[in-house]
Amino acid sequence: MARKRHLSRIAVMQVLFEREKHPGMLPPEKALEQNAGELGEYDSDFATMLLLGVLEKEQAVKDAVQLHAPQWPLERMDPISRCILLVGAYELLFNKDAPPAVVMNEAIDIAKEYGTEEGGKFVNGVLNAIAHAK
Repeated sequence: MARKRHLSRIAVMQVLFEREKHPGMLPPEKALEQNAGELGEYDSDFATMLLLGVLEKEQAVKDAVQLHAPQWPLERMDPISRCILLVGAYELLFNKDAPPAVVMNEAIDIAKEYGTEEGGKFVNGVLNAIAHAK
């Protein structure tokens, strides 16, 4: 189950990244299906809930990220880190399905795997601040 959710989070991050780079390319659910299919076996229901939740609460999630990373405007953030933060912040703020430590560890692992050298530390700092502000 944990591995499937990990792949689901990666797929959602990829959809958000693609959406920023190529707005209007594919409907989000179709892009999710395509991305997740390339990753392997994933939790389809969890991934869909996560993606639709991030999109529905996008402004609130962005506001929370910006509040807890005031020296880094969203536009200046590494795009991968920004997308990972949107997913992690959504989970921390609106989806109480996983403990905060699990959400943060997942986001940090994904940032280390897909982001910049400093991405894991940055994601950790912002999500930790969000988790402790609740």
